[in-house]
Amino acid sequence: MRNGLTRYSALMLFVLPLVFSPAAQAAPPARVNAITDTVVTSAGELRVTPLYHGSVMLQFAGKVIHIDPWSEADYSGLPSGDLIVSTHTHADHLDRVMIERLKKDGTIIVGPDAVIDTLNCAPGCGQVETVNNGERKTVLGIGFEGVAMYNITHGSRPGMPFHHKGVGSGYVMTFGDKRLYVSGDSDCTPQMRALRHIDIAFLNMSPPRTMSTVEAAACARAFRPKVVYPLHYRRSNPADFAEALKNEPGIEVRIRKLEGEP
Repeated sequence: MRNGLTRYSALMLFVLPLVFSPAAQAAPPARVNAITDTVVTSAGELRVTPLYHGSVMLQFAGKVIHIDPWSEADYSGLPSGDLIVSTHTHADHLDRVMIERLKKDGTIIVGPDAVIDTLNCAPGCGQVETVNNGERKTVLGIGFEGVAMYNITHGSRPGMPFHHKGVGSGYVMTFGDKRLYVSGDSDCTPQMRALRHIDIAFLNMSPPRTMSTVEAAACARAFRPKVVYPLHYRRSNPADFAEALKNEPGIEVRIRKLEGEP
């Protein structure tokens, strides 16, 4: 056991290739390993499964939480969600098709105002709960804290960020005595750097849309998560992130194959 976390099991998933045109022909899915880790909390076990790109599945107290599920991943055999969390409105984070597939009676969709307004489907697609930047709420016994998610330097041109402040939201989620942070698509913001007591972090690193591996490593040094997973690292090499933190005591980097690697 290390930092209260142990490797639990491996799920074999099939991942769809990138398709940017509706007319494109889908190639056979690439096979990847999605590894589930077990986190020991004061309220029972938390199972953490990074799936693909920015998508993560959590299981806690008999509940299933899907974060930013995306149709490029094959969710065959995975359970429906009691909670579906969407950090922002971009298509790889807010996928109506996947939400329809993963919802069930009683599903609650959590996201900032922009996500809920864009979906515009409640109650047909499930109940909804807004959690915006700086807000704290408890949903199905899980604590949510909204953390600002935005670009400081990255954008299509000066003054035009890919992710505007106040639109999307990262989240700190509380499971018993453990705190898990999902950054969403963000630069290394002052709000992220100010986080404290984070046990598990998922950091998106895919410039020019988000911070780079180097910037993400600098942010991790600032708020010092015990365990950190590179996420959403298309066009980046997560090994560079791990290399930047290899001599940093108290921070464990866990790399998973989340972008269709063999």
